[in-house]
Amino acid sequence: MTATDLTLLDAVDLLRLMERKEISCAEVMEAVLARVDAVNPAINAIVSMPDRDTLMAAAKAADNTPRTGPLHGLPFAVKDLVEVKGLRSTHGSPIFADHVPLQDDLLAERLRAAGAIFIGKTNTPEFGMGSQSYNPVHGVTRNPYDITKTAGGSSGGAAAALAARLVPLADGSDMMGSLRNPAAFCNVYGFRPTFGLVPGDPRKESFFNQLATDGPMARSVEDLAFLLDVIAGPDPRLPHSHAEVRKFTGHLDADVKGLKIGWIGDWNGHYAMEAGVLDQCEGAFAAFADLGVEVEPFVPSFAPERIWNSWLTLRSFAIAGGLKALYDNPSTRVKLKPEAIWEIERGLALSSMEVFEASTVRSSWYRQLARAFDRFDVLALPSAQVFPFDADTHWPSEIAGRPMTTYHQWMEVVIPASLVGVPALNVPVGFNQSGLPMGLQLIGPKGADLKLLQLGHAYHQTANWVENVPGV
Repeated sequence: MTATDLTLLDAVDLLRLMERKEISCAEVMEAVLARVDAVNPAINAIVSMPDRDTLMAAAKAADNTPRTGPLHGLPFAVKDLVEVKGLRSTHGSPIFADHVPLQDDLLAERLRAAGAIFIGKTNTPEFGMGSQSYNPVHGVTRNPYDITKTAGGSSGGAAAALAARLVPLADGSDMMGSLRNPAAFCNVYGFRPTFGLVPGDPRKESFFNQLATDGPMARSVEDLAFLLDVIAGPDPRLPHSHAEVRKFTGHLDADVKGLKIGWIGDWNGHYAMEAGVLDQCEGAFAAFADLGVEVEPFVPSFAPERIWNSWLTLRSFAIAGGLKALYDNPSTRVKLKPEAIWEIERGLALSSMEVFEASTVRSSWYRQLARAFDRFDVLALPSAQVFPFDADTHWPSEIAGRPMTTYHQWMEVVIPASLVGVPALNVPVGFNQSGLPMGLQLIGPKGADLKLLQLGHAYHQTANWVENVPGV
């Protein structure tokens, strides 16, 4: 088996060969590093890499020790918002350009305990803000399908690395749409799990803010489930952490015939959409029909403007709480990008009643979703409102002639799931006439993670767009 063959394999197949000693950890590391050398300079997906000798030594050591876990010896690049012991972790910010953590965040700790070998970090926008992975420390990450275009964000480095076959698995995080949007832009899968299934780190406030979560990214749903089994699980320090988590691997094969999907589309014209996005998503309905899954148009009985305004308040409230110390310090404030300062200042100006009212709207939307899920098993929306745009553009200022009022309104379509912490899966739906990818969100009720993955797995076997390898 050639080095190229190894980088094309799905993670579960690669790990199976490694476990049976049919290939060595060193062979896999050699193949991955060769691929990174050949492709990463063009797309800038993986950053802060240790030197080659160190990584090869770690792989050879893995060959000579008993298996430590399900990811034993697997090369893995961790998103640059995650603190990794001994590995430069910048958060995409010049404030932390030389920051080398002394301990792992919980996610990195779980990956390390599972046997992963960290080969670097995946690039992200500053503090994960915005769905365009550029920052003044590492530069911009480019789309493997067209290097003049963005890979999305904030998990843009992860999505690009997966699509370009630099890594077999990746972690991502999703506050607004940072797992789904870049997955759509890069023709891979990204899964935002039910809030609490994958616990975050117990920092500062742990009860109120329920917007952001970590999750898996992969080139198949089977790989998603495999990584989810590694990173999910309770943490007694966190109040919303799930007490019990069932395994997902081995439970994906299911008869999905008879499931009903409610297609929200552009929500009766509320969401501005670039020409072709809706058509590309609707093209996937034939694959669902082949599976016996019914897709029916659906417009929720809820004003989407209320969801947007609630989101603006709760997001700014959360960001201000997290970054206030950097804003208060004049020496670090000058290093914050304008979008960060805008969010912080909005958050600091909010009254307690404004935050309460925003959460009241969030609660109302959750109840409306519960009624929708009495009628449908799954709801569907596009994963993005535009196709991948120019990599030198920070964010789209307009869509189809409609001006965007904020740096993130152009990705408003991801908020209905993010605001209330329900699971959402991006599935690839192919390419437009310019060869640019798009994806579809499959959204389920709280706790329906396995059902979504089962539906995605069945879809993947019917419409495997990921087989289209970019030519970088």
